[in-house]
Amino acid sequence: MTQLTIVEDVERKSFAAMHCSIAQTLEVIGEWWTMLIVRDAFLGVTRFDQMQERLGISRNVLNQRLAHLVAHGVLEKVAYSDRPLRYDYLLTDKGRDLFSILTSMRQWGDKYAAPDGAPLRLRHKGCGRYTEAALHCDKCGEPIDSGNVRAVAGPGDLERIVASTR
Repeated sequence: MTQLTIVEDVERKSFAAMHCSIAQTLEVIGEWWTMLIVRDAFLGVTRFDQMQERLGISRNVLNQRLAHLVAHGVLEKVAYSDRPLRYDYLLTDKGRDLFSILTSMRQWGDKYAAPDGAPLRLRHKGCGRYTEAALHCDKCGEPIDSGNVRAVAGPGDLERIVASTR
């Protein structure tokens, strides 16, 4: 797949103006601490102090990242204590939809960046066996990869950004 993108001779600080779903996703989750925060939320770490301790991130950076994720609807802030006022940061439906992205990143890391083996494995609750996520066609069920799909313009392709990949 090829996408035509014009990059100016300036350091990019935002992808907000780029007409691309991947760029827009990176606007929300592209900062490196963000996916680690989301990972921990999937693992049940929902409180500020727990996150700060596990990640070793500064309090002000964590506060900024959490506020960003709440503003974008990935996490919701739910009070669990009134005195003092304290919050859980819980995944929303939008946040839970990041599971496949996080799982793909983990599996890639297990394959290419974990010389001692996978630090975490997934066990399927239904059959009790270890599992790996795999992409498949939602119409016919066959596995898909970059070699057996073709990018074509979608309904949001306002500028013909997809190049022909014959």
